[in-house]
Amino acid sequence: MTGGGMENTQLFDAGGKGRGLRATKELSAGDVVFSEPGFAAVVYDSMAANVCHNCFRRQSKLHRCASAGLPTTGDRTCQTACWEEHKLECAAIRNIVTAPNEQVRRDATDAQLVAVDKLEDHVADLGEADLKQLNANVSSFFQFWSYGSKQHSADYISHIFGIVKSNGLALSDQRGLQAVGVGLFPNLCLVNHDCWPNCTVILNNGNQSALNSALHSKRRIELRALGKISEGQELTISYVDFLNLSADRQKKLKELHFFDCTCEHCTQHIKDDLMTLLQRAKKLYHPNNAQLGLAIMKAGVTHWHAGQIEQGHGFICKAYSILMITHGPNHAITKDLESMRAQTEIELKMFRQNEKEYHTMRQEVLKDSAADKKI
Repeated sequence: MTGGGMENTQLFDAGGKGRGLRATKELSAGDVVFSEPGFAAVVYDSMAANVCHNCFRRQSKLHRCASAGLPTTGDRTCQTACWEEHKLECAAIRNIVTAPNEQVRRDATDAQLVAVDKLEDHVADLGEADLKQLNANVSSFFQFWSYGSKQHSADYISHIFGIVKSNGLALSDQRGLQAVGVGLFPNLCLVNHDCWPNCTVILNNGNQSALNSALHSKRRIELRALGKISEGQELTISYVDFLNLSADRQKKLKELHFFDCTCEHCTQHIKDDLMTLLQRAKKLYHPNNAQLGLAIMKAGVTHWHAGQIEQGHGFICKAYSILMITHGPNHAITKDLESMRAQTEIELKMFRQNEKEYHTMRQEVLKDSAADKKI
């Protein structure tokens, strides 16, 4: 499996699509094409009290910033790791009545503004309602960032807000099941869309819990190959869910990303006729698609908990093989699946040896679990 540097990619002119990235060497399924820490990333307002602002993992209790008084990190290690970023907004938060929303906090990072200002902002393409919200956010920004060391024009800040709106990536928790924040990854922004992509993007929450600090790693996104990619081939990801009809995908891409998709699947309406079939996910998604893997994982857990151990184990094994490619062996979800695979394998052996004894044991476990919940 390849590493995560940018040496596997090359910037090139992708014609009507603008800039793009292509492979500089042949890549295989599961290879990390590149990894990238966020230039800016924030937890959603609604998740701010339950998600660590450094690693984006869900936490039962967060440490509060002693100065700003807001919950920020899950442990002292994460608190130390994100201090360089948090100290920029800390003084400003102390001087205003309420904390700014996630859009303002995300765009108010003094050391990061210039780094991303060459990306497309699409401000000229925004509708009336979006422009009104943009202007309100710019006003909030100046109230918040009047305490910063740099001063910027309203047009420049509008440009930065437009960049984030057009290029921001939703970030999930450690289980990958729910979006908890948003981040900006400039290198990833250079990867163009295709409804049938050859790469997928996952969030690696990093490791700040190891006793040996040398083993710590930062939160980052990873671009992973879904299959064989030839040298010189363009790298692509999907900006929308392929389970929508081609017309719906085109509409969403136009509304959110301001371009008309001309990929083969959209222009020829490939597989639109399969949308109504019960097994559409397995027939429509790339066989190594991350969303397909997560859907199969959910199906496996559901069957397992329902006592259908054979089907459950089969689904969990299939999900594990997909997520080994899309997420890698060290991701929290993959490790969970590995544990579930081992447990269901033990239960499946017991089931095949003595089906009646297996179901009796399972009923006893369920009774004990129900009794524990009542206590």
